[in-house]
Amino acid sequence: MRIQRLVRRAGGTPCGNVACVIELRELTKRYGDKTAVDRLSFRVEPGRVTGFLGPNGAGKSTTMRLILGLDAPTSGQALVNGQRYASLARPMHEVGALLDANAAHPGRSAYNHLLCLALTNGIGARRVAETLELVGLAGVARKRVGGFSLGMKQRLGIAGALLGDPGVLMFDEPVNGLDPDGVRWIRELMRSLAAEGRTILLSSHLMSEMALTADHVVILGRGRLVAEAGVAELAERYPSLEDAYLALTAGSVEFGAPR
Repeated sequence: MRIQRLVRRAGGTPCGNVACVIELRELTKRYGDKTAVDRLSFRVEPGRVTGFLGPNGAGKSTTMRLILGLDAPTSGQALVNGQRYASLARPMHEVGALLDANAAHPGRSAYNHLLCLALTNGIGARRVAETLELVGLAGVARKRVGGFSLGMKQRLGIAGALLGDPGVLMFDEPVNGLDPDGVRWIRELMRSLAAEGRTILLSSHLMSEMALTADHVVILGRGRLVAEAGVAELAERYPSLEDAYLALTAGSVEFGAPR
């Protein structure tokens, strides 16, 4: 499917005169005596796809939830465009996210699911139709989500993230359940969004796909920053991104740990 351009703002860039940035400052999250995220600091810059990597239990999903205000940090800050997510007046216009492809109510149609999301942020029905077309679900827009395959639910989740035409986008394992054509579509979409000047944070365990998609990577281990580097830089030091990842996270694997 041809990737359509999404930028509509008069300024020509997704965030106008404001930098599209995710910034973490000494971000920490503890659950009882367990530290899930430990004094984490890094920036996700616009105009590139930033891969978010780490073993199970490294703190990736917790970090994304903290950025989106779904969990409160124990200390530190998670900022989007210089503000906490909870402070954004119309959050879907600034940041879009896919964390769980099964989050849609199974009894609703794809169209009604997106329309409910859109109405909470002053987004019109026309935009709902546009995003369904973009992700390849226009033909099943009136069908119930409960009958969708996981790949179709992933596409619906991506449509939800794109609804507000945001400058910042976050995706957690978006290629799960997709066939090879769908995986390639996701890759091209991520690259296209970054080329428009958007900020893309992409979490995945698929190193081969990340090597084809990401420009930059942030690697976590046991809740801490293990490495932050350009993919090209790592390619000069290691035979592959997978080799770099395995070498850098060798001491951070916790079997059976939560994400």
